[in-house]
Amino acid sequence: MSGHGFHVHGPHDHEVEHVAQHGGDNFTARLAVLTAILSTIGAIFGYMGGHSQNAALLYKNEAAIQKTSASNQWNYYQAKSNKQNLGELSITLTSGEAQKKFTQAVERYKLEKEEIKAAAEALEEKAKVADRKSDQEMHVHERWALATTLLQIAIALSAITLLTRKRWMLGGVFGATAFGLVAGVMGYLHL
Repeated sequence: MSGHGFHVHGPHDHEVEHVAQHGGDNFTARLAVLTAILSTIGAIFGYMGGHSQNAALLYKNEAAIQKTSASNQWNYYQAKSNKQNLGELSITLTSGEAQKKFTQAVERYKLEKEEIKAAAEALEEKAKVADRKSDQEMHVHERWALATTLLQIAIALSAITLLTRKRWMLGGVFGATAFGLVAGVMGYLHL
């Protein structure tokens, strides 16, 4: 408790302060340092997890934009098809100069439709690429989240080990740490 109000300590803070002020056994000091290191690595993993999640959302947003643009192009394509159909009907119903004008218009609509179709398909492909990138980033985010969670478990086990002074619990600390580090490396390598 500080002189300026209420202050809450974490479960292992007292042990860390005690070792810093009065010295202590090697076990306590090493476990306190390990806990601090795990906290630092966990913070980095948490940051990387947030970064990969943001990237996934940006890619998903890009995919939605490209899908909307492709939809607009397909609507434009459909409008040109309707004009082409009306032009073909007009060719049948007219003759002479009017029929020639509608024939030229139908040919123009066919060319325009090819360009519009190519643009729509290109936009659809961009949307698929952005969706794949989003899925990949979400997979990486899951790795970072798992790594962070495992390190948090290791920190909690470390605190329990400090408080109970049961050395056999170090197996859980080291196990959770090892799995957390492996998951972090997998996130870093995008596996």
